[in-house]
Amino acid sequence: MKKTFPNRTSSRATRRKDDKHTDTTDDIAQWIHLLRLFASTLKALFFHSPSASNPSMADKNFPVLPVLVLGPPTCFSALQPQYSHKFHFLTPTPPRLPLPQFITAHHHQPSLIQAILCSAGYSLTSDVLRLFPSLGIIVTTSAGTDHIDMSECRRRGIQVAGAENLFAEDVADMAVGLLIDVTRKISAGDRYLRNRVGYETSDFPLGSKLGGKRVGIIGLGRIGVEIAKRLEAFGCTISYHSRNKKPFVSYPFYSNVLELAASSNALVLSCALNKQTKHMINRQVMLALGKQGIIVNIGRGALIDEKELVKCLVEGEIGGAGLDVFENEPRVPEELYALDNVVLSPHCAAFTSESIQGMCELVAGNLEAFFSNKPLITPVMLDSNDA
Repeated sequence: MKKTFPNRTSSRATRRKDDKHTDTTDDIAQWIHLLRLFASTLKALFFHSPSASNPSMADKNFPVLPVLVLGPPTCFSALQPQYSHKFHFLTPTPPRLPLPQFITAHHHQPSLIQAILCSAGYSLTSDVLRLFPSLGIIVTTSAGTDHIDMSECRRRGIQVAGAENLFAEDVADMAVGLLIDVTRKISAGDRYLRNRVGYETSDFPLGSKLGGKRVGIIGLGRIGVEIAKRLEAFGCTISYHSRNKKPFVSYPFYSNVLELAASSNALVLSCALNKQTKHMINRQVMLALGKQGIIVNIGRGALIDEKELVKCLVEGEIGGAGLDVFENEPRVPEELYALDNVVLSPHCAAFTSESIQGMCELVAGNLEAFFSNKPLITPVMLDSNDA
């Protein structure tokens, strides 16, 4: 009987065909896996929704999230290196480059921007906000929100997070420092010495004592309370004006700013800027304060009618001023530079090394809360009076 042997050539060809098919299948599977990973990364980076569940924002493998930075805030140089592993900060360069040009030049899609970080110096008008249809949160590094169109945020349901009370103690320190500087002529004395080889004490004009001064505080929020606490320690008598009388303090309350000015040696402004408070310190209020009166402003520049302030200072209608803020920042009226009874500060009352670090942590915390669909740490109430 004739033996039948298997066709070895055919068997080897079949094995090679099977191996080739297996290799091709493996290659396809690997490419599919890589494409899925790539798509997953893009989706997480650009289409991440606050409502999506993300139990571990702090995970080192979590993809960075886009945040548009406008201003930029003073704390940004410290914030960026600390949190660039979590957030992809989009910063217009140069800083004043119009947003539409920045978006076009860098091929950014406005519809993908859900978060904005801004400073008090950048105005987020309704026109700016309408550029970003998917915007869900604005984080501002200021306690005030006068630079944000809160009505538009309220209409669209955009959340806003602010600095709240983070800067209260630092700003209060600056307010008291400015008042002491003006009354005791510290900066004026410094300039006097630097411009002379020798000096006679009798040539330098006398300052006045802080203790015993009647100080009217306009805006008795957290900052105002901290200012009052410090000035009481110097022996000052405190009174105040606010939207409402505060039940937790015993200081005399004035519902009228003019009457407060007439009863005070100095006014310290620490209230919010809004339609009701703009130019609340007008010429009439300054004249009521008197020729020895001092104004300190660590609130917002437009609380004071700046043109009238310059006139009153130049004409000697008030005694002096300590100003950390100005109506048309960063421009400062040139007339003020030559006045020894005026102390100027570049809107830095809130900024210390400690407060900058605290601000970095607060900004990051609010952004993480938003992208994780959790309550913000320092939300600004959209249904409140924007004061």
